Amino acid sequence: MLEIFHHLLPPDFDWLFLNYSDAIYIILFSVIFIETGLVIMPFLPGDSLLFLAGLSARAGYLNISFLILLLFFAAVLGDNLNYWIGRKIGLKMFNLKLGGRLLVKKEYLDKTHIFFEKHGSKAIILARFVPFVRTFAPFAAGVGKMDYKRFFLFDLLGGFIWVAGLSAAGYLLGNIEFIKNHVDLVCIAIVLISILPIVFQYIKILLSKSK
Repeated sequence: MLEIFHHLLPPDFDWLFLNYSDAIYIILFSVIFIETGLVIMPFLPGDSLLFLAGLSARAGYLNISFLILLLFFAAVLGDNLNYWIGRKIGLKMFNLKLGGRLLVKKEYLDKTHIFFEKHGSKAIILARFVPFVRTFAPFAAGVGKMDYKRFFLFDLLGGFIWVAGLSAAGYLLGNIEFIKNHVDLVCIAIVLISILPIVFQYIKILLSKSK
């Protein structure tokens, strides 16, 4: 199992296909499900994995239609598990006390609830494309008691755009020689692009504090 993770960070599809053949579908499903479903596993390579899976489909290793359908299901299932963990278990964290004081103030819970009521739809969709944030967003939506029907609807939309978009991008760009010959650089570029929103938000906060 540890060896599999070694070849998933970054993804090494040649090794994976050589050793696991069609079982690669199960591995891909598991990685996407775990990254989106367990708040303690935000470091798995979701974006680059989807893109490289698309590249591998172009190379004939995978069926692109089945791949998108399978990983879309994994992403939605993972997010929904994460949402309900946050809603049923995460809330209990706000009742934990240390030295007679709550570990987390109730006002933070109220603010989380208000945020997802006001910005939840956009947050759930955009979070899909930001590492770490996409793992914590459904958990926070559950903690904030975002309306489940609303969460589910926009989670379906965000999950499809994320999985289909990145997988299709890898598939469509798979014949470009530069991309085929510089997969590592492409993975790095994907990661850098995906964290830009976090960087911009951090800079914005710093600038607002300096005024």
